[in-house]
Amino acid sequence: MAHIFSFWESRSFYDSFMARSHDRLATSQSGTFKDMQVRLFDYRFDVKTGFEPRFTDADLVRVAHCRVHEERAEHFALMQEKVWNPAMAGSPGMIRGLFGEAPGHEFLILSMWHQAAEHGKYRVERVERLALRTQIEADVAALTGDLVDLEPGWTV
Repeated sequence: MAHIFSFWESRSFYDSFMARSHDRLATSQSGTFKDMQVRLFDYRFDVKTGFEPRFTDADLVRVAHCRVHEERAEHFALMQEKVWNPAMAGSPGMIRGLFGEAPGHEFLILSMWHQAAEHGKYRVERVERLALRTQIEADVAALTGDLVDLEPGWTV
């Protein structure tokens, strides 16, 4: 499995790419993959510090894709900003991240870490306590995620 993250300066640049270049590139890649899923998320806020789409200083990306109950979406976003973000920001090894939103009450939390071991310490020490405090089980209808080891040769 591969994860590809792309970051656009603006929605107009993304729309221009889709209108002018996407089909030609997609045709040239036909047959090189299967079961591709694409999601477009709008940036809502940073996790820790000002997000930069730079991956050279990270070894690991944690990506969480959450579908949230409609009536709990604002609570979920507020808890991410006020509780989860400070907890991640205070974890040694956490570099930066972002919180994004897509239509249909879908959210993406992307966090970048120096090493997998540092992310593991955060998980063991805090996640269960934070989950209870933020009532995450009441908010989230479905959660998928992955730990992505970054391959420097694939970073452009």
